[in-house]
Amino acid sequence: MEFLTEYGLFLAKVVTFAVAVIVVVAVIVASAQKDREDHGSDGELKIRKLNEKYTKLREAIQARLMSGSERKAFAKARKKEEKARKKAEKAQHKDGAEAREPTARVFVLDFDGDIKASDTDPLRRAITAVLSVADAERDEVVIRLESGGGLVHSYGLAAAQLDRVRSKGIKLTACVDKVAASGGYMMACVADRIVASPFAILGSIGVVAQLPNFHRLLKKNDVDFEVLTAGEHKRTMTVFGENTDKGRQKFLEDLEDTHVLFKEYVSERRPSVDIGAVANGDIWFGKRALDVNLIDEIKTSDEYLIEACDRADVVSVAYQRKRSLPEKLGLATSAALEHTVWRVLSAFRNQNIH
Repeated sequence: MEFLTEYGLFLAKVVTFAVAVIVVVAVIVASAQKDREDHGSDGELKIRKLNEKYTKLREAIQARLMSGSERKAFAKARKKEEKARKKAEKAQHKDGAEAREPTARVFVLDFDGDIKASDTDPLRRAITAVLSVADAERDEVVIRLESGGGLVHSYGLAAAQLDRVRSKGIKLTACVDKVAASGGYMMACVADRIVASPFAILGSIGVVAQLPNFHRLLKKNDVDFEVLTAGEHKRTMTVFGENTDKGRQKFLEDLEDTHVLFKEYVSERRPSVDIGAVANGDIWFGKRALDVNLIDEIKTSDEYLIEACDRADVVSVAYQRKRSLPEKLGLATSAALEHTVWRVLSAFRNQNIH
């Protein structure tokens, strides 16, 4: 027992130290990032043609299943096809650009949402780049979307970025593999078409707000907390002061108004949805979401994009901010320390189980 007690104290010290280091590193990284943003530091667009990615995957498995002689013949045929393709392209360039028929393009964007919709700025920049070259007659934008929602104003801005695509008359498709709920669904509903995997989570068309209140604790310890405002509704609810029925009622009215705006937003973009039936905060899995018209098709993003490769050039577009060496080191250190903490906690938990 004495050994276990000492071991527990040692473990607590290690975890405390590791957490403290993680916090310090996170603060340094955040400060460096803010400094770069304040000085207008830019990143770069990462462009990748997905047709080649899927072709290489197919050829890799084909090659594995062939015998040595078949593999050589296959490689020879591929080389011959590639040579013929380059020759044809060269001839087209020689004849003039007007003689070439424009190729349809599918631009693929990604959004991985947290509570603050932090991916909005990279999404905004990627959309700006795509809109500068996209053609409404033949091109399409696909947004691979994953988000459980978050702050209303943050996701409102993220959805507005997608509205830019739709307002230009360019076809917009949203692919949801895991979750597009609340603010995530606010973004998805902007698309002309929503495609989701069988067990993706969709919906949660509702608004929630919660906060603790320490008024009784402060009162018990004879601590006064004063909230001074100018304007009747400047502060309706408070964490430390005493909340009134009138303040609660105004707060609820604001929540309800936000919910009404959310329902109107979805209804305008998906008129086929019975908003009264789905805007109660419930969630639906893929198949059930299809039944209530929250989505248009059951399909994974991989299926959709592989099929798109047969009819168009499929291009992934992502904006990535350049990170300085200190930022990279800080992020790597933070990740390593976090991994170490979890390993220590897991080991301690396993010892207790045994």
